[in-house]
Amino acid sequence: MNTLVAEKRNSTKKSILKKLRSDGKIPAVVYGSDIQTESIAVNNVDLRRVIKGVGRNGIFSLHVDGKSKNVILRDYQHNPVTKDVLHVDFLHVDEDTEIDTKVSVILKGTSIGEKSGGVAKQFLYELDITAKANDLPDFIEIDITGFEIGHSVRVADIKKEYSNCTIKHEDDETIVTIDYIKAQTNEEDETGEVEVSGV
Repeated sequence: MNTLVAEKRNSTKKSILKKLRSDGKIPAVVYGSDIQTESIAVNNVDLRRVIKGVGRNGIFSLHVDGKSKNVILRDYQHNPVTKDVLHVDFLHVDEDTEIDTKVSVILKGTSIGEKSGGVAKQFLYELDITAKANDLPDFIEIDITGFEIGHSVRVADIKKEYSNCTIKHEDDETIVTIDYIKAQTNEEDETGEVEVSGV
């Protein structure tokens, strides 16, 4: 299992938090229903390495003062301009812990319909799901390669493949459809002439 080492943090003063960030560390907390919330700090580079290894919803081991806890990255705050991570929340979990979260929907491939002049219209880019910690997918992938114009995928269509998750959307909600591109015409296109005022 991937491991992330953290250190205890005893202060919430802005000056201390700023110093942590300048040293390449991120203020964080770890919490859960069966543990006391702890204020900690983690190394920015190490956090990125672990998340790259386990995925956005993956479980990893967090070590604090020689003690380890299985956690997931529950939430984070970032600077909207620089995109630097400012604060991280870790949730203590076990294999039976149920998590409510959002999962990205990713389209795979280029559809037959697109190659013949259509367009893939995606309506849902994230899905709200509930799943046990070990069953959380990093993302939901839909392979649209074989789809022709008129083909749609609804929430009901993916529930069998992701049966370990509860997808909290209506079955008939459309995720993606392969649609025609309607030709845009106006009077100028139809007549080929442009009326100019004052001539």
